[in-house]
Amino acid sequence: MNIAVTGASGFIGKRLMASLGKEARAVSLRGNLDGLAGSDVVVNLAGEPVAQRWTKEACEKIRSSRVDGTRRLVDAMRASPPRALVNASAVGYYGSRGDEELTESSAPADDFLAGVCLEWEREALRAEEFGVRVVCLRNGLVLGKGGGLDKMMLPFKLGIGGKIDDGKQWMAWIHIDDTVGLIESAISSAKLRGAVNATAPNPVRNVEFTRELARALHRPAILPVPKFALHLLYGDMAQIIYASQRVIPEAALRAGYQFRFPTLDGALLDILR
Repeated sequence: MNIAVTGASGFIGKRLMASLGKEARAVSLRGNLDGLAGSDVVVNLAGEPVAQRWTKEACEKIRSSRVDGTRRLVDAMRASPPRALVNASAVGYYGSRGDEELTESSAPADDFLAGVCLEWEREALRAEEFGVRVVCLRNGLVLGKGGGLDKMMLPFKLGIGGKIDDGKQWMAWIHIDDTVGLIESAISSAKLRGAVNATAPNPVRNVEFTRELARALHRPAILPVPKFALHLLYGDMAQIIYASQRVIPEAALRAGYQFRFPTLDGALLDILR
């Protein structure tokens, strides 16, 4: 199989390329996209990092890299369509929803990140017009060495880690191996189509995530982090850190995907051992 991957140098992209081996080749959205020719499948992981202070300029880069980049990608695929397009998205689509269980059929929120995800997916789904099966993977917090978990661990290693605010917010997480596994399933399985939540089947509250991370690192977790402190550090981007997202991977489970790491304790032990 011939698989073209954008965003191949990113956290998920590197792991995916290693797993796919010789079947995959990296394609840059900044180039002329001639590398798409002859592709059986296209995997689009490209996008400006969201984890930065959301200045006006940063917000435009976040939106444009995803929305405009995917539009250009789909337009380039039209001349020689692949069988499938696996396009990244994010659970930011849902916004912060308290204790509500969120599945692929849940409505989008109306904030900045949800708007980006909605436009992003619409651009990817245009490929259906010329017969391409499209899968939009709504990624949760991806846990693995070299990702966002590394930054989260630092205060815990220093003994000053703790829950965020009251810790009641739900966290939609997934092990990097299952992220790659879901992408590979989306590449090969016609059962997956449209929106697919790329999250573990057992979301946890922040207080439980904090407790399990501290236990895995053999460190205390006693100092709560107030929301105002996060806003001082990160501005409006802080809202995604304390958002409550009880996301269930209904589509993946219905398609028969078997999660390697369905529970947080097992995922953290694997990553940190």
